[in-house]
Amino acid sequence: MTATQNLWRMTCGAPLDLAPLAGEVTADVVVVGGGFTGLSAALHLAEAGARVVLLEAETIGHGGSGRNVGLVNAGLWTPPDEVEAALGATEGQCLNAALAAGPDLVFDLIARHGIDCEAVRNGTLHLAHSAAGLRDLQSRRDQQIRRQAPVRLLDAAETAARVGAGRFAGALWDGRAGTIQPLAYAMGLARAAILAGASLHERSPARAIEPAGGQWIVRTDGGTVRARRLIQATNAYASSGASPGPLTPVHYFQLATEPLSAAQRARILPGGEGCWDTATVMTSYRLDRAGRLLLGSVGNLEDFGAAVHRNWARRRIAAVFPALAGIGIEAAWSGRIAMTGDHLPKVAETAPGAISIWGYSGRGISPGTVFGRAAARWALGEGEAFPVTIRPARPETLPGLRALYYETGAVLTHMLPA
Repeated sequence: MTATQNLWRMTCGAPLDLAPLAGEVTADVVVVGGGFTGLSAALHLAEAGARVVLLEAETIGHGGSGRNVGLVNAGLWTPPDEVEAALGATEGQCLNAALAAGPDLVFDLIARHGIDCEAVRNGTLHLAHSAAGLRDLQSRRDQQIRRQAPVRLLDAAETAARVGAGRFAGALWDGRAGTIQPLAYAMGLARAAILAGASLHERSPARAIEPAGGQWIVRTDGGTVRARRLIQATNAYASSGASPGPLTPVHYFQLATEPLSAAQRARILPGGEGCWDTATVMTSYRLDRAGRLLLGSVGNLEDFGAAVHRNWARRRIAAVFPALAGIGIEAAWSGRIAMTGDHLPKVAETAPGAISIWGYSGRGISPGTVFGRAAARWALGEGEAFPVTIRPARPETLPGLRALYYETGAVLTHMLPA
């Protein structure tokens, strides 16, 4: 039987089962989107005493927040020097500093609210898949050291010992980072927000969003919210009435094996670090609490290349970890990443009193939590709340064609030997 379930959904515990919005309600702030950004915003608003209503079209964490790898990284895919070159020194430094501290915020929220989400903070490993990849990691190491980050470049031998595989030329270890069960984290944020006084509603897609007399009205199938501030945090999963920010949807899939034996766990990622490599079509590796190996890569398991991606993933597991050749697969799923042209997150004021946040380009956990807290501060009128400037949204260049390019490139790459 072909595994089709999402491991995070299988292991996150009982569903929240939040009631859909019913009737007319008023609030200080209405949040559209129940992922990391929206949930962080709702939690921080409620803790500040604001009346906040959050609307999720499906269930909490249905989108990328419940489908990603679960790496709590410090920063973006884009190296910090390039961030500052793109945004200018002042704004770039502000964004780099905010996201460098992102894991601290995530793990603090987990500890403060007692969120059971398999949190492990043993760092992450960025793996050099080639000599060119190692040179890239050396540059990244130098940039991070200049910013006093606790990173270290590992040679091939130490990398092999940390990963349990000898295929990599080295690795960049980042001690700020870690791993979580991402859907359990999202659900934990939701519970904390509810305890703080926020009203959260599942199965409540925003069918219409419109201004009226200095307020915002959001209409769902069963009710209406009126609020003076609107935060749209739908990222790559906007429903019919919530227009997404300009983005290119890129898919990422994962397969989870059956739990490894004790002997296998002692050799494969024994320190519990999450990993990803420097290849153009990247691959990620990590373990969950039960000892399942999760392997992920660019690709969509619900499109034309699904069989190619699945077959390649099995071959890749056997190639990197020969002892796992033929191991059973318990789960397989994919999700959408909101990619922007410059790979930087965006905040746009769509109209007075309304903002939209999107575009983490595959780094949703820490940036989403950081930007959600910033959105709460914005809604409360706390001045320059975001680590980036709020700018008008600019259209992406040929997003449909670019999405096809990414998927086709992944399919062609995954036809090659693993």
